[in-house]
Amino acid sequence: MSGKSDKKKPLVPSLRFPEFREAGAWEVKRLGEIGKISKGKGISKSDIKPNGALPCIRYGELYTHYGEVIRDVVSFTDANPGNLVLSEENDVIIPASGETKEDIATASCVSVKGVALGGDLNIFYSPMNGMFLAYYIRGNLKFEISKVAQGNSVVHLYTTQLEKLKLAVPPYPKE
Repeated sequence: MSGKSDKKKPLVPSLRFPEFREAGAWEVKRLGEIGKISKGKGISKSDIKPNGALPCIRYGELYTHYGEVIRDVVSFTDANPGNLVLSEENDVIIPASGETKEDIATASCVSVKGVALGGDLNIFYSPMNGMFLAYYIRGNLKFEISKVAQGNSVVHLYTTQLEKLKLAVPPYPKE
């Protein structure tokens, strides 16, 4: 007998901020269990207007303009909002295509509502904090995402692949 227990030890961080010390153990969940993933709708380069009325984000901008949190949007359009997907506060956007498997594991939390989200974006919504999720995806899940992304010259990341990714999450409000 090895003396080890067959029971799994609860996943509790050893260092916690005071307000989280009694929050309970973290759980391993699939991304699809903690939220919903959908796709954006097309916003072409010709749809971008410097003085457009509607803020918008295209997937390539995740690589060139944005970090983990998006508070200010750099592009605008006059496209009909009824034909687009508009952000909710706390959405996490992840490119659906890119140049390398490592680069595609980029995620940003859109902290404002009503931003048009382009067609080559996976949009993840969860009652969990979107900033936490964006940092987690860019950090801890980067390698896992690079393993499931498909393609060589153009890499694709599908919602079905994202839904299966596992992550450890703290207790969070259920919708």
